[in-house]
Amino acid sequence: MTNTELILNMLAEASTKDISAAVEPKNFAASKKVAKQGGNVAKVALKELEAKTGNKIVSALNAKKTLPGK
Repeated sequence: MTNTELILNMLAEASTKDISAAVEPKNFAASKKVAKQGGNVAKVALKELEAKTGNKIVSALNAKKTLPGK
């Protein structure tokens, strides 16, 4: 993952936590809805960044490919 991918992931998690604190879901279905809303915040940011830069943000880069094996 690139730094931008990690940041967008953190944005999704933080947004979900904040929405959950505000909404206080009472069951799994409500929590699932909150999780989708938090993920949508990051999705909107991702699409906006891709539109502004003209580049794809999500890459095939991962730790398994990047770090040297044992």
